[in-house]
Amino acid sequence: MNNLLEKLPFELSTLVDILRWRALHQPEQKVYIFLNNGEVEESYLTYADLDRQARAIASWLQSLGMTGERALLLYSPSLEYIAGFFGCLYAGVIAVPAYPPQFHRPMPRLQAILANAQATLVLTTKQILTNVEEHLFPHSPELKALRWLATDSIPSNLEKQWQEPILNSDTLAFLQYTSGSTGTPKGVMITHGNLLHNEQIIQQAMQHTDKTIFVGWLPLFHDMGLIGNILQPLYLGIPCFLMPPVAFIQRPFRWLQAISKYKATTSGGPNFAYDLCVRKITPEQRQTLDLSSWEVAFNGSEPIRAETIEQFATTFAPCGFRREAFYPCYGMAESTLFISGELKTNPPEIYQINKAALEQNQIVITAGQQEDVRKFVSSGQGWLDQKIMIVDPESLTKCPDNRVGEIWISSPSVAQGYWGRVEETKKTFHAYTSDTNEGPFLRTGDLGFLQDGKLFITGRLKDVIIIRGRNYYPQDIELTVERSHPSLKPNGGAAFTVEVSNQERLVIVHEVERRYLQSLDIEQVVGDIRQEVALEYELQVYAVVLVKPGSIPKTSSGKIQRYACRANFLDGTLDSLAKSNENSRFSRKLVNQNASVVSS
Repeated sequence: MNNLLEKLPFELSTLVDILRWRALHQPEQKVYIFLNNGEVEESYLTYADLDRQARAIASWLQSLGMTGERALLLYSPSLEYIAGFFGCLYAGVIAVPAYPPQFHRPMPRLQAILANAQATLVLTTKQILTNVEEHLFPHSPELKALRWLATDSIPSNLEKQWQEPILNSDTLAFLQYTSGSTGTPKGVMITHGNLLHNEQIIQQAMQHTDKTIFVGWLPLFHDMGLIGNILQPLYLGIPCFLMPPVAFIQRPFRWLQAISKYKATTSGGPNFAYDLCVRKITPEQRQTLDLSSWEVAFNGSEPIRAETIEQFATTFAPCGFRREAFYPCYGMAESTLFISGELKTNPPEIYQINKAALEQNQIVITAGQQEDVRKFVSSGQGWLDQKIMIVDPESLTKCPDNRVGEIWISSPSVAQGYWGRVEETKKTFHAYTSDTNEGPFLRTGDLGFLQDGKLFITGRLKDVIIIRGRNYYPQDIELTVERSHPSLKPNGGAAFTVEVSNQERLVIVHEVERRYLQSLDIEQVVGDIRQEVALEYELQVYAVVLVKPGSIPKTSSGKIQRYACRANFLDGTLDSLAKSNENSRFSRKLVNQNASVVSS
């Protein structure tokens, strides 16, 4: 057990209590070290620094009478973001983490958050505020009407005027807006009690100690980045080395280089991050890495791909990476963050499930080398006082262990609901079984099954493709498609259905790798896609759309937004290179900036 955790008084019930305690007992210890380009230590915060900055920001907010109001956080990845977040907590202001808008681009997500949260204040930096005033205020009256504060301009002596607010475990800390993979983002109401319970679960499940060292690149406005990489180190009393997400995306080597340099023990991200490392880190770069310190390589995606685990473990074994370090886990904003995870000492557990049985929601485990199977990676078990149940989403009765159903959760980590959405809160957060009236449960909207006490995720309830009474998981079809031709970008496709003549028909949209744009054999690529899907699933593809790199709608955590992609397909707004359907063999948009659409 972490010695520093053992010293924390039991009466600490909020994040403010914990930071104040750390500032008193560990004032000069560095907690956050920021690597500006992913390589160079630009700045850092000690516990005393963070406490002083939070009190200064909070006193300013209190002077404006903002306690209980919502404040939008619009920062680039930085230590200022962290100070602004804690400044809100210290003032009793409800923080709304977000990301600054990209100028000259639509900002529907930010506008949806503003409309729902009814924020009256924006916290940001001087540089961002200057850019917003110049580029956005002239044509965004809803932004100009808000009160703006550049927190890096606040005088430090304001800290002495801070008045400690009345807070407890039931106090609302912030609104975590969902990534919006299936619709409009919703503000999940997270209390201090939710946070402390979830931090305790993460600490126990990953067996973190006072020797743990974090490295993180995940977005700070996203639940995995904020609660995992920012709040868990604070809870533990240990350091975290942070870099901007773009530093990792542009050069994945920087992530593993930082783990190697700082002897990090915990670091992770979605499944695509590990795939990116396998593809982009060169043999010469691998020779410089020492990953032997890495104990918890968490993978919090849905789905976690067995192939990714094997490829990454094999590729980086010469660097000292141990396959046992892979830590598959499952979580979501509605349950603060973490829901389930493996034992730290266990290697990832992978089951082979018969595909034909799976199409009927049955679980039949097979062994040996077989073709008609799908591999599932265990997301581990629930921890502490959590309860995980698999429920038939239609009858609302508990499923046996060999059945796929909706995942329901009961836990003190489950949030209070969605801000301003009473009916959706009741439907999602207050579910009861129909036969035993057991509850309340959180309905996750995810499908999965329990086997030997372990949770396995199969997909999203709303994303499941049903054709002729059989169930197909879009991520399976998307993986088959991306492997059908080398020009198709990994993690760059969406599979969904549209209704044609009262029948559900399959549509494939997939990005093309940039290096293939000038030499793309459209007919060959489309033919390979159709052939592989037909062979693997006995399905006829109604339409194939090849699109430009980076144009598939994704959430902030890298999940494919299939609903948004479907909507773009239906209204004809996909940034397409070519489209093929049953009625016209294919049409192609020429790959140059002044292209026109021609038919062949």
